[in-house]
Amino acid sequence: MPKMKSHSGAKKRFSVTASGKIKRGHQGKSHILAKKTTKRKRRLRSGAYVSQTQEKTIKSIIPYKA
Repeated sequence: MPKMKSHSGAKKRFSVTASGKIKRGHQGKSHILAKKTTKRKRRLRSGAYVSQTQEKTIKSIIPYKA
């Protein structure tokens, strides 16, 4: 059976922790930053975890990371 292909975009956006949770970054930090408050931009820097409802989907598109 051939190897499964990982989703190229997802490879760059998600990482898997040792406990198996999937880490992600926040959206909205790349442009149009002038109108966003410093507090908001600072909160966008920190990472977050993918919700349990979406975990299965993400794991299927990054099979060799998960």
